[in-house]
Amino acid sequence: MPIHVTADSIDPDYADPFVDISEDRTEPVPHRYVSGGFKGTDARFSFYFPLKLQYQGRFFHNTYPMAVTSDIGPFPIQFEVAVGDLGFTLDSGAYYVQTNNGLVFRNPGADPAIAAYRVNAAAAKFSRQVAAELYGEHRPWGYLFGGSGGAYQTMGAAENTSGVWDGFVPFVPGCNHAIPSMFTVRMHALRVLRQRPGVFARIADAVEVGGSGDPYEGLTEEEAGALREVTLMGFPPRGWYLHETLDSGYFANISGMIPMMDPTYAEDFWSKPGYLGTDPTSSIGEARFRFDSTVAAVSGPPFVIELADLPEGDGQNGHLVVLSGESAGASLPIARVEGRTVHLIAVLDHAKAAGIRAGDQVRIDNSWALALETYHRHQVPPTTDYYGWNQFRDAAGQPIYPQRPVLVGPAGTANAAGAVLTGNVQGKVLMLSALMDIDAYAWQADWYRSLVREAKGADFADNFALWFVDRAHHENPLTPLQRTQVASFSGALQQALRDLAAWVETGRKPSETNYAVADTQVIVPAEAAARGGVQPVVDLLANGNNRAEVAVGEEMTLTATITVPPGAGKVVSVEWDLDGSGDFTPASVSTLAETMTLSTRHAYAVPGTYFAVVRVGAHRQGDPATPYARVLNLARARIVVR
Repeated sequence: MPIHVTADSIDPDYADPFVDISEDRTEPVPHRYVSGGFKGTDARFSFYFPLKLQYQGRFFHNTYPMAVTSDIGPFPIQFEVAVGDLGFTLDSGAYYVQTNNGLVFRNPGADPAIAAYRVNAAAAKFSRQVAAELYGEHRPWGYLFGGSGGAYQTMGAAENTSGVWDGFVPFVPGCNHAIPSMFTVRMHALRVLRQRPGVFARIADAVEVGGSGDPYEGLTEEEAGALREVTLMGFPPRGWYLHETLDSGYFANISGMIPMMDPTYAEDFWSKPGYLGTDPTSSIGEARFRFDSTVAAVSGPPFVIELADLPEGDGQNGHLVVLSGESAGASLPIARVEGRTVHLIAVLDHAKAAGIRAGDQVRIDNSWALALETYHRHQVPPTTDYYGWNQFRDAAGQPIYPQRPVLVGPAGTANAAGAVLTGNVQGKVLMLSALMDIDAYAWQADWYRSLVREAKGADFADNFALWFVDRAHHENPLTPLQRTQVASFSGALQQALRDLAAWVETGRKPSETNYAVADTQVIVPAEAAARGGVQPVVDLLANGNNRAEVAVGEEMTLTATITVPPGAGKVVSVEWDLDGSGDFTPASVSTLAETMTLSTRHAYAVPGTYFAVVRVGAHRQGDPATPYARVLNLARARIVVR
């Protein structure tokens, strides 16, 4: 059983906090900075307190399952994965809490609850003592939030603590069996659909606004099967716009778990019936690569292996198999290859990597990487509520492929969350999921909602709410291409924290998103009033349709219709990107309203296909000046210029 932390419990490992820095700072905004740790451990914390006049008796606590620094000194705020900047927290009347999770994440033998929630809980409880010293005796309300792996930590804390935090915002979450299947299924699709030039481009165009709507047109049986498999697992079809640069994503962070937990899998994959490696109709055998070489030099950690020779471009996504020397028999996943230099994934078998010496014989082998592309087929969960895997069951509900003796997903979940998720939350949860998330598929938020409903029974409605955010990724957009397709979810996350606080402190539950699940694709209503939630809904038409054909120099009209769900505020910003460059120009919004229609006219001087984009923002209080809690959405229209 996982350790349960309460408001009054004393963690024997984190019972002796100390403060080494307590000082007033002015950047980026005025605040009181307090830094410290727990004696006898590597656990560190930092607190950021607002001025007394700003303080409203609460704190926001961000978590993510990795050490922010390898140093035990003060570490920087990691707001880029969370809420924008320190200004938002202080503007919300809250102080900010963060820790380094105790620097034990992924350490073999360590209690996973340490990094998942024990260090965070000890820091949160101590922060209340510091707050009482600064502002006077009181109990601050506490709200924990985290995304991706941090969502697992947040859910784990919600289930395995009580009285430490009052509410939780897990965002872009996964399920108990997500690791590694959400990545392997994508890797399979990427390999198969990249074999023929132009296939991916046609798929992406078909699901794009103004496209044919049929991504399967012209595909071979193998290609159609790979696309159908990844779609049924939950990959959002609109996410294929990234196909040119898309890779295995975060798979490298967890890929080393599988050879350690299931060491005979690759051998079975290439030799036994029921696996793709022995299917004569599959193209996977043609992609297999093995090359023997000699170690020229070793450095690290993180471990970098220089080889005597290696064909250019080979070895990516492979394993370094050690054939001789102290570490003979080791098979270590490769993070990347640069020329003849191999970079190993740093969090794997440290002892084996450390035993490699110059002169050792090694093999670059992608047999494991290729085998893992379909590992999800052999990881079917025991229950059908994980419905992404139901495609791999027969009519009787039994798996159609051989199953492995170990399920990796629950081990990965327990490592991140401290325990396998049960849904028995001890506090209010407002979950946020992104509909174009290609790393944590959106249906998993619906899965967790059902898990909480089952665990809480009659108390479910008073303890759980869910927002789906359209046109949002696992991370916020960085490149120009991403900015034309997805909008930042930071404003929605910021509003989620404020709405969670209002729910806990005043009893006002946030409006939830209404949705349906078709297979594994989450579908939200087209109308804002029916959709609910917090995000504005926007439609963009070119000459009255989502696709227009015009002549060079012919002026056409783009019309954006924007509606904010009831109670979610008013439209405060509208921006145009007429050529799909990723650069937006603000439009004049003279009157703030819940619904508005804006038009602009434009002519294109060069033939081609263009995607015009409109990005809109809404704010609960209708404040166009504040940078905080501006909830964004965008829409696109296709213009073909002849």
